[in-house]
Amino acid sequence: MATTAKTPKAPKGEAAAPTAEDLAHTLRAQIQRSELAPGEWLREVRLCSEFGVGRSIVRRALRALADDGLIEIEENRGARVSSTTVEEVFDLYEVRAALYGMAARFACLRGTDGLIRAIITKIDRMLADAEGGVAAERIIEESESIFSDMSACASADGQRMIESIRRKTRFHFSYAALALNTNGPGPYDHWRTVRAALVARDAEAASQGARDILYFMQGEVARIMLSRGPRLIAEAPQIPSSTTSKRAVPRRKT
Repeated sequence: MATTAKTPKAPKGEAAAPTAEDLAHTLRAQIQRSELAPGEWLREVRLCSEFGVGRSIVRRALRALADDGLIEIEENRGARVSSTTVEEVFDLYEVRAALYGMAARFACLRGTDGLIRAIITKIDRMLADAEGGVAAERIIEESESIFSDMSACASADGQRMIESIRRKTRFHFSYAALALNTNGPGPYDHWRTVRAALVARDAEAASQGARDILYFMQGEVARIMLSRGPRLIAEAPQIPSSTTSKRAVPRRKT
């Protein structure tokens, strides 16, 4: 029987050194709280000294943040915090809505009965967790798992596109969690629409319901980013009420 390697324990009285994952989590939180400003350089030497870790740990953490889109790594220069704008986030969610709508449509058209039943079970669990006050981060994980199941019905190219856009929006999940923590209705009526459409194998209704889930999150994430101050465009996009399915369209200067 295979054995699991145990992580070495730090000597008594000494705190365990942060892992690359720990460091990435800390830096991610600092960026999202605007403690690290857009454009600010993250010097390896300073991070090694501040967190008491080696350069290999720092580099792995920075690569993880770069994968999330939070920082940009420039050859021979180092890493600096990305200057993501609300408009860029808005556009990413627009693409994500189209791809997730496609995934829901293909699940209706191509999914086996067993897959549809499994997805419905997950939706029911997620709705029950939301009603029971489970942490928003858990709800986000459950919703992504559901979309992963639906995405499995897409072609290999479609799956690659979905995974690519997921990587680019991964660092916004904390904003999405904040949106779900508000006292509003959340996107759950849209989830119920998707559930009913999957049962009926109604591809168009499932696709629209999935897009509406992402349009809701698009508006709420944009609201939160605007309220935080940084990463603004010259003119704020018109964000609709979260109780409607109408989408905001960022206004551009002429």
